Parts: sequence; C-alpha cells; structure tokens
Amino acid sequence: MYQKVKAYVQRWQMLGKEDIVIAGVSGGADSVCLLFMLSKLRKEMGFGLRAVHVNHGIRGRAADADEEYVKSLCMELGVELKVCTEDVPAYARMHGMTVEEAGREVRRACFLRELEACGGTCIALAHHQNDNAETLIFNLCRGTGFRGLRGIAPRNGVWIHPFLCLKRKDIESYLKKRGISYCTDETNLDLHYTRNRIRHEVIPCLEAHVNKESVGHMCRAMERMYSLSGYIEREILRYKEMCTDKEEGRIVVRKREYMQVPAELKEYVLYGALCDVSGSRKDIEANHIKILEELLERQPGRMLCLPHGVRAFRCYEGVELCDRKTAQSRTDIETGRRGDDLFRMDIFEKTEKGITIPQKPYTKWFDYDIIKNTVKIRHRQPGDYITIEKSGGTQKLKQYFINEKIPQPERDAIWLVADESHIMWIVGYRQNQAYQITDKTRRILEVEFYGGEKDGGDS
Repeated sequence: MYQKVKAYVQRWQMLGKEDIVIAGVSGGADSVCLLFMLSKLRKEMGFGLRAVHVNHGIRGRAADADEEYVKSLCMELGVELKVCTEDVPAYARMHGMTVEEAGREVRRACFLRELEACGGTCIALAHHQNDNAETLIFNLCRGTGFRGLRGIAPRNGVWIHPFLCLKRKDIESYLKKRGISYCTDETNLDLHYTRNRIRHEVIPCLEAHVNKESVGHMCRAMERMYSLSGYIEREILRYKEMCTDKEEGRIVVRKREYMQVPAELKEYVLYGALCDVSGSRKDIEANHIKILEELLERQPGRMLCLPHGVRAFRCYEGVELCDRKTAQSRTDIETGRRGDDLFRMDIFEKTEKGITIPQKPYTKWFDYDIIKNTVKIRHRQPGDYITIEKSGGTQKLKQYFINEKIPQPERDAIWLVADESHIMWIVGYRQNQAYQITDKTRRILEVEFYGGEKDGGDS
C-alpha cells in the first residue's frame, strides 16, 4: 500500500523535499493511517511534517480521549502537534449552518492558521475513494454542474489528498495487519447526517446490487472529469474576459459579446461573474443564473436582488453586477442606504420552497412574474396606491393612512415596497392583494424587513 500511495503522490506532484506538510489528524482510522504514511514518506523524501488535531467540543470525554491518543501517537512518531479546541455547535448556531458544515469550516480554519503560523506549504487530508464516491453522490442529488462531478481534487491549492488512490477497506486492512489502533467516532454512525446515510446505506446497496466495483468506477470517472475540467475552466475564463468589464465592486456583462459565448458555457460565464462580485460561491444556485439570463432579455432599468447583497441591473450594455457597497452608491437607485441595510430580497422557484407562505409579520412573499417594474424600497410619494381587495379594488395610500388613523408625522417614516406607484407592501401594516401567491405563480420574490419589532401581523 505504501508504494501505491507514494506513486500517487508523485503522479500528482503533491510533495517535495522543500515542503512543510500540515496533516489533519482526528484520531480515526483514515487520519491515523495518513500520519503513518506521511511519516514514512518524510524519511524517504525529506519534507517537514506537523499535525493538527481539532477538538470540536461535541463528544465530551470521548473527544478528550481522542485528543490524548493523537498526542501520544505524534510523540511516538516524532511529529510536532498543534491542538485546537473549538465550540463547533456554538459556531453552527451563530452562522446558521448544520453541525456538519460548521465542523468542516472550523477544521479548515484551524489548518489554515497553522499553515500560516509555521510557514507550511500544503495541508494533507485523509479523504479516500469511498469519501470521494460519497461526495459525487451527494453533489448529484443536490444538483451540480461539471465542477461537482470532479469530486475531491487530488491537489487543490494548498490542499492535498494522498489517499484518493485507496478504498476504506485498504486503510483498515493496513492498520489491522500492523496492530495500529485508532479511535472510533460514534457520530460517524448517526444516520441523521446525510453523508452517513450515503456511506452506510446507499453505497453498500450499489455495491451489493449494481456493481461491487461501484466506488472504483465512480472515482475513475471523477478523475477523468478532473483532468478534463482544466481545459473547460480555461475556456470559461477566456470567454468571461472577452465579454465582461471589471472594476472594484462591479462587473458588466456585455450582451453583444455574451451572445457569442458557446451555449454550453454561458451559464458558467455568468456564474463566474456573479462569484467574482459576491466574493463567494456559497448560496449561488442555478436559479440565480437563470434569472440573470432572463434579465439580459429585459428592457434597461430592471433590477434583481441576489445572494450576498449583490444587485443586478439591466443596463444599456447588458447586465451590471454590483456588490452591496457599490449598489448603494448608484445615483439612479431610489433605495436609500438605510433602507437597503434593513431589507433582504431573494427570488426562487415556487417548487423549491413549496407553497407554505411564511406567517412572519416582517417576511412577505410576492408573485415575481407579475411585477412590472424595478422593485424599490422607499417612502411615500404622490400618486401611491395599493390594491386592498382580491377583486381588484384599490385605495390611495394617503386615504389608507387616514383610515388607519396613522399620525401625520409617522407617515413619512413608513417603509414601502413599491412597483412604481403600486405599493406592494406597507411594511408593518398591509400587503397588496394583487401580488399574492397563486397556483399560477412560477417564481416568488421574498422580502424580509430586518428592522421590524412589532408582534402583530399584516393583513
């Protein structure tokens, strides 16, 4: 097995004499085996080696026992160890993510801190072929583009995966033959976690009833896709540079040049531009790219709200993507700085979130496809009106305020969500009946007001 790992490391040029490797070591079978392999490779290749163990603050005494085992193992092998103690459940609550997601993010942060602290050159993780197959299945089930079909990369920046040439049974067999002990994390058996269900139920079913070499075949397919993706990425970058103008906080996708992009690459060009502006790939989904493509076919003046505070404007040249700060400074946007800070907007297909309309007083849903103009957050203006009856009956906003006995000084401070003069939502008071979700609704605009503190609801 050692020779197989060594050949894989050399094939992908993962390690050299000049490297300082940070190894993530949890104490489980995979990471323990990785530490032994790297220790042996270190003697032959001469690179530096350090280990990092993250105590997640989840499993109490069991986690403490894992930490002590890793300490003794590193001492035995002569590997310097950094232990990071983190409260992953608290991190998950703070950032609104699952404990699984929070654990991955916290571990990555710990590894990167140690990499910088010791002048490291790469971070080695113990993901193997079974992990890679789980990742592929997970990505396919969530919906993915070609990037998700690559699975785990052998090498991606500072991250290296020397065990992608091995299956889980290879690792366990190696440890058993040499009498090397390891820790068992009971959370790996918890079927509430999606990856555990894939690991313990889906993959065994595939191996038993479809093909016993399912994992190996999936990994070879991902490796071919990974090799091919280099060419695809270069083509996407070439076309993105051809059809975009970029400056700080802003990218313009020029429609004329964009139409020359091959159809197969169009969505990836838009995706890349949106990621560049937002500074993140998280929460950017296929639906956001779809509505950007539709925006290109609209008249100038339309605007979309996208993840991470990005705003997309249909301009004369094509589509202008602005980050939050740049969008707020545009003189042709009527949304004031304070209003933009207090509101969040999102657009999604009705089927994605079902039809359970939120009953929160400061979160409202609207039928996006019947909105005629750019949605604006503003205060009252002459000529404003609202549809108050399902039959279509309307009322001037001024008259509504009088009927509701809202004091004159308060009327100018009330926030409005407006489709030109047609008021979609009098925030804190009433929602327009004309924009309600129906069986014909395809896309939903969700507007959330962060500044509301009233306990009552709108009618």
